[in-house]
Amino acid sequence: MIRVILRRIPMALLVALTVSILGFALLRLSGDLVRELAGDTAGPEQLAEVARAYGLDKPLPIQYLNWLWDLLRGDFGTSLFTGEAVSSLIATRAGPTIILALASLVVAVAIGVPLGVLAAANPNTFTDRLIAVVAVFGQAVPNFWFGLVMLVIFAVKLKWLPVAGDDTAAHFVLPVITLALSIMPQFVRVTRSGVLDAMGADYIRTARSKGIPTRRLYMRHALRNAILPVVSLSAVTLGFLLGGSVIVESVFSINGLGLLAYSSILSNDFPVVQAIVVIVSIVYVFLTLLSDAVNAWIDPRLRG
Repeated sequence: MIRVILRRIPMALLVALTVSILGFALLRLSGDLVRELAGDTAGPEQLAEVARAYGLDKPLPIQYLNWLWDLLRGDFGTSLFTGEAVSSLIATRAGPTIILALASLVVAVAIGVPLGVLAAANPNTFTDRLIAVVAVFGQAVPNFWFGLVMLVIFAVKLKWLPVAGDDTAAHFVLPVITLALSIMPQFVRVTRSGVLDAMGADYIRTARSKGIPTRRLYMRHALRNAILPVVSLSAVTLGFLLGGSVIVESVFSINGLGLLAYSSILSNDFPVVQAIVVIVSIVYVFLTLLSDAVNAWIDPRLRG
C-alpha cells in the first residue's frame, strides 16, 4: 500500500503544480488588476505605485515564484477587500464547508450504496426501475430549486427547521439533504454496475454452488469487489463538494468556502481566490491518493 502511494506522489505533485500555475495565470490575465486595485480615476503615478506595492510590476514568472514561495511558507497574502490575512479568512470559513461536504457524502453513500445493491439484486424488475427513477430525479433536479422548495416547506411553512445560517446542527439538515440528493444517484449507478459485474464472476458462481446464501453473496463477496469504484467516487465527490457547493451555501446562507470564493471573484479579491483554488486542489490530490491507498488495502491485486 505504501508503494502505491509512493508511485503516485510525483504525479500528484505535478497535478498540484499545474493547477497552481493555471489558476495563477488565469487570474492574472482575467483583467487589469492594477487598475482594479487603484480605481478608475488613478493616474499613471498611482498605478505604478500600486503595481510596485503588490509586486505586479514584475514579469509573470517572477510574480508566480514569489507567490509560490510565500505559499510554501504558509503566507497566502492579505485580502484586498477586507484587509484580513487570507489564511485566517479561509480558516473561519472552512469549518461549515467541511461539515456540509462530509455530512452530505455520508448520507449519499449510506442511501446510495444499499439502493444500488438492491437494484442489482433485482435487475429489470419494478424495484430496479423505481430506484432508477429516483436516481434520475435526483440527478435532474437543480440544487437551488430543490433547496428552495425544502426551505419554503420545512422552514417557512412548517417552521420545523431554521431558515438560514450555520450556527447549529439543525441549520445543516436541509442543505445536507439537498447536496446528498444530487450526488446520491452516482453512487446508486456505480454500486449497481459493480455488483452486477461481480455477480457474474467465476468465484461467485463457485460460492453459489457451495450453497452460500444469496444475501451473504451480495453483502460479503460481490459488494467487497464492487466497493472499489465507490471509494474512488467518494474521494472525487468530496473534493468537488469542498469547492463546488457555492449554490447550496448561497441558498441557505452558509458562510463557507464556496460563498467566500464567489464573493471574492465578484470583488476581484485575487489573493483569496488563488488561495482557495490551491487549497482545494491540494485536498483533491490528497483525497485521490487516499482512495488509491484504500483500494490497494481492500484489493491486494492493486498493490503490484
